[in-house]
Amino acid sequence: MSQDPASNLTREESRLRAKRRVDDLLALLQKVPGLEGAADLVIEAEGLSRAIDAFHMEGIRFRMYSLDRRLQRLAGSLPEAAAIFADVRASLETAGFQTRSH
Repeated sequence: MSQDPASNLTREESRLRAKRRVDDLLALLQKVPGLEGAADLVIEAEGLSRAIDAFHMEGIRFRMYSLDRRLQRLAGSLPEAAAIFADVRASLETAGFQTRSH
């Protein structure tokens, strides 16, 4: 039984959207002066970007978990990052990736 080609296109589009949004998150993190823990967040986001490029399911799940925990600590000070992260999660899940570790 073959898959619907439109479904594959939607999954690929969603994966690429997630990648673009991770790039948006990286740009945001790099432009906020004096953000505590910014270097660690950038490292995690770069790792997520690489995992998305490689279709590495475990890497995606691990990096999403790590980023989620780190971003929760900044919830009040960087709401735009939380919104971008939510969009990354939704896009990856639409693309068929598991993003939660529970």
